[in-house]
Amino acid sequence: MNTLFDKIWDTHVVQQIEEGPTQLYIDRLYCHEVTSPQAFAGMRERGLKCLRPMQIFCMPDHNTPTHDQDKPIEDPVSKKQVDTLARNAKDFGLSHFGMMDPKNGIIHVVGPERGLSLPGMTIVCGDSHTSTHGAVGAVAFGIGTSEVEMVLASQCILQQKPKSMRINISGKLGKGVTAKDVALYLMSKISTSGATGYFIEYAGSVVSDLSMEGRLTLCNLSIEMGARGGFIAPDEKTFEYLKGREYAPTGEAWDKAVAYWKTLKSGDDAVFDKELYFEGADIQPMVTYGTNPGMGMSIIDSIPTLEGMGEAARASFMKSLDYMGFKPGQKLIGHPVDYVFLGACTNGRIEDFRAFALVVKGKRKAANVTAWLVPGSWLVDQQIRQEGLDKVLEDAGFEIRQPGCSACLAMNDDKIPAGKYSVSTSNRNFEGRQGPGSRTILASPLVAAAAAVTGVITDPRTLI
Repeated sequence: MNTLFDKIWDTHVVQQIEEGPTQLYIDRLYCHEVTSPQAFAGMRERGLKCLRPMQIFCMPDHNTPTHDQDKPIEDPVSKKQVDTLARNAKDFGLSHFGMMDPKNGIIHVVGPERGLSLPGMTIVCGDSHTSTHGAVGAVAFGIGTSEVEMVLASQCILQQKPKSMRINISGKLGKGVTAKDVALYLMSKISTSGATGYFIEYAGSVVSDLSMEGRLTLCNLSIEMGARGGFIAPDEKTFEYLKGREYAPTGEAWDKAVAYWKTLKSGDDAVFDKELYFEGADIQPMVTYGTNPGMGMSIIDSIPTLEGMGEAARASFMKSLDYMGFKPGQKLIGHPVDYVFLGACTNGRIEDFRAFALVVKGKRKAANVTAWLVPGSWLVDQQIRQEGLDKVLEDAGFEIRQPGCSACLAMNDDKIPAGKYSVSTSNRNFEGRQGPGSRTILASPLVAAAAAVTGVITDPRTLI
């Protein structure tokens, strides 16, 4: 019996090139301002039009400032990229959600929340975290700029079919443990290359218990395990989340779609190239201590020691710790924090703001902490205000910024200064990722909130 990945992949095969890649049909292409300019330039040079413009959606997110979005962008590079995307979308007749458009936001937040990303689809974008959309039961993956051009021109892509992996997580999660902790835990166990060459299907009671926001977070981080992408079979929770969304089917078309979506699951006898098993009870709130997302540990543990480490591994490990200003065997609880970032395509959704507000309610932001709270979209911003979370956060001394990728990556104004420690809900902690010389500790919204009110790394379970 085929896996769900096989089912979706096989129904999108246009042709199989002998001893070569598959020509795969793409249902949805998302374009942002950073990886699309050269693709559009290539289309112009060849005098081509987009084959299926209705299936392509554009929005700026990486370079957009998170304040004064109604004013011209000050940074000339950012301004040029954002303006170029707007012009390209207009010239090629594509849907474009520009800055201040109510539909604007981070592309991987907007896709699911608008019902643009649907079960059974193939979805691509010139961005590695396209795997996020797998949470709705789609095969979604990041592509390069030349491949963006390929999809613009033909609505198809040439791809080698990845191997299949199923990660089963059984049992239940404990208090204060989130989808972000699940992903950081998996990376700490299998490493950032443990899923290279695979497409992951997440399964088990822990996964089915996750909210849609939690599933989006988990699938978002598949790429950080080395996977081509990750996804979750759609279920009643998926259908309930998508129903009534702007671009989701309606009426009879909805009923027909749901009937099809219910068939999207791996059979009981499906055979995967690799299967892994984990227990939800083993997962605790996590933090990273190094310079890749796999260098993570439970918040109450100590950084590993050098014992039993080979020479090459030891050199790499120590380089990472030296950059972070940490030592082998050190505990991170109580370590001072300078910045806290809530947001990104990983944790910029309404549930993440609810979690953050839960911890900080009735408390005050620590004086030594600069906090950037950035919704993933204008719709999330609207939800925050409708639920009164803005008042809770403002009373605690926090300010909500405007939507965008923000401090996830040093591509806009929101950069962490050199040497400063940032507890971040984003997806990467590479050297300089949040700004040259910045030191990033990846964590969940609960851990970020606990650090924001105490000024030090704190187990959120002591505050909930």
